[in-house]
Amino acid sequence: MCVVGFQWLPGSQEPLLVLGNRDEYYERPTTPLAWWEGGRILAGRDLQAGGTWLGVTRTGRVAVLTNFRDPTLTRPEGPSRGQLPVRFLEGDASASAFLEGLRPEAASYSPFNLLLYDGADLLGYESRGDRVVHFEPGIHAVSNGAFDEPWPKVERLKEQLAQAGKDLGALLEVLQDDRPFPDACLPHTGVSLDWERVLSPLFIRTPTYGTRAATVLRLGHSKGVVLERTFTAEGLGSERRFEFALTPESQGNTGNTDKIVSNSGVAGHV
Repeated sequence: MCVVGFQWLPGSQEPLLVLGNRDEYYERPTTPLAWWEGGRILAGRDLQAGGTWLGVTRTGRVAVLTNFRDPTLTRPEGPSRGQLPVRFLEGDASASAFLEGLRPEAASYSPFNLLLYDGADLLGYESRGDRVVHFEPGIHAVSNGAFDEPWPKVERLKEQLAQAGKDLGALLEVLQDDRPFPDACLPHTGVSLDWERVLSPLFIRTPTYGTRAATVLRLGHSKGVVLERTFTAEGLGSERRFEFALTPESQGNTGNTDKIVSNSGVAGHV
């Protein structure tokens, strides 16, 4: 993901609401949101490196990844960051234990942010500072900087999340906000000013690079709902909605309702 907002309400009937956009080159092969082999993980998949950027399990585990934008810190020879969410979702370690195990190897990856929910605790991790983040109840967001770092798109997403309520369709519309920000507001992340402008909105589109998927996840104590809208260079791709029961021991397909609406062939900005 390249911008993620989330509402954390521990102790409530729906403790976690997550929404975010994944931005990527259109040519990078990807499969949309689906249950992976074995029926444990619901996620999109990067076919180039095999990982994911956002996923959830039937047991209520959630993992979300964003990259940290600084070209000077990129490690092209390092392992794929997209494998980190998969490792967490495939395992049963607590978020805290997983991060303790990850910290000694985190520097081998290009910098990243990782958001983990184990069904009880929500933790963030910023690899370039080896920092574990504990969140107060409320609304938070992250893009390609630190958690809650006040980039314009981060602040806009937090404001819009507070106003949109829990309707998944309305939250998806928030993610399609393509309004750029003035130059004076933009962060300085080591890319050109032209690229800072291109990357400034919540929803990004260029001829070769842009928002590939917008996703909203709502997680209660007994049920999860995920809605994803995908995009191609030509416009809207498809929309998929999944509802599933949260059952700690279930690994099969029992309890989920998959509703898929294909919109491939719809062109233009949405």
